[in-house]
Amino acid sequence: DRESELLKDYEVPSYFAEDLFNLISEKRRPPYRWFLIGPKRSGTSAHIDPLGTSAWNALVYGRKRWIMTKPGTRKRQVKGYALRKKGEDGEASTYFSYHVPRILKDEAEKKVRDMGIREVIQEPGEVIYVPGGWYHAVLNLTHTIAVTQNFCAKAQFLKIWRHVRKGRKKMALKWLKALKEKYPDLAEAALKCNEDDGWKMKEASKKSKKKKKKKKRKCSDSSDSEERRERRRRRNCDPNAEFHASRAVPSSSYQSGRGSR
Repeated sequence: DRESELLKDYEVPSYFAEDLFNLISEKRRPPYRWFLIGPKRSGTSAHIDPLGTSAWNALVYGRKRWIMTKPGTRKRQVKGYALRKKGEDGEASTYFSYHVPRILKDEAEKKVRDMGIREVIQEPGEVIYVPGGWYHAVLNLTHTIAVTQNFCAKAQFLKIWRHVRKGRKKMALKWLKALKEKYPDLAEAALKCNEDDGWKMKEASKKSKKKKKKKKRKCSDSSDSEERRERRRRRNCDPNAEFHASRAVPSSSYQSGRGSR
């Protein structure tokens, strides 16, 4: 297929080849690589990449402006919430045009804590490395084409493990199992980390899974029986049928309503 053909031209730079998330299947692993095409003045405002992962960004065409801050920077400060004026949004072009100059001014005048801001212009053929936990923002100065990927190196393992076990519990169980086979030392470190933090990992038992399925079936059956009772009332010309109908909630309406909330 087209995706397979595209991947033949894709190669991870040697500096970032180590990726412990490769132990997890593509289905279980969260989205991690993107082929980016961005028009001029598009981009992203300040953010940290998910699960504490690091990333690399290889620019194929165009020019990008990057801003990064050192770890530990407060979200409100780097996003410049207090400096926003009425009507200003959080888009990348607004952030770079208005918020960043105000942030830099306040930092220069020592009105705020030093964020260790680093700024760079990325040219075609250059690769930017974004360490895990660093706030960063990007503005496309021209039309751009780039490739980017998030990854987990051994040096960052414990930091990322804490994020994964909390935010991706099922993935954490699969990952731990794979680590025990491939990297037993890291699996041991993860278990010790859990013990030190008082964190307990529990895999859902077969019994609990069956209970959930039974409960779901029971709810479905009860809603169906309510519909059948309502139909019987209508057939028997029940004088209260109209009243009951106004209170009855068909299962199809209930399900679609729940999904739209």
